[in-house]
Amino acid sequence: MSIRIIVKDPDPVLREIAKPVPRMTTNIQKLLDDMAETMYDAPGVGLAAPQIGILKRVIVMDVGDEHGLIHLVNPVIVYKEGEQLGVEGCLSIPGLLGDVRRAMKVRVKGLDREGNEIEIEGDELLARCIQHEVDHLNGILFTDVAVKVYREELREDYDDEEDEGDQL
Repeated sequence: MSIRIIVKDPDPVLREIAKPVPRMTTNIQKLLDDMAETMYDAPGVGLAAPQIGILKRVIVMDVGDEHGLIHLVNPVIVYKEGEQLGVEGCLSIPGLLGDVRRAMKVRVKGLDREGNEIEIEGDELLARCIQHEVDHLNGILFTDVAVKVYREELREDYDDEEDEGDQL
């Protein structure tokens, strides 16, 4: 495993649409391992392959819940419910945070690291993370969909510690 360099905005690769992975290979499994190591090192709670300059539909996430580390290849959100407004940050956009409206609950289908079809349902932070990372696969950044964007050092103090702008 190795830590990869995280691409920063305005690198044009972040605006590209990632290509589907045609089949699971040892190279894709290594990519998943490298992405997880890179995400943890950053530190962040999610990372999409375009964020390390690779235009493949691959994401990793770990929001610290019962799901642990999630590897998803070719993820597709198949269900959304409710609404939440919360603070987001991004490893590819250091220093900025944004208030982003997302679905409260989502269900995503994709492949796990072994190539098996999986379906994951998440709410709150996991739902936010899934939507944020899938947006990356479509060339969308949180700053494109935020209600408000601001520099991290100018952020108002929030009473809720969970609302600190996880780096997705």
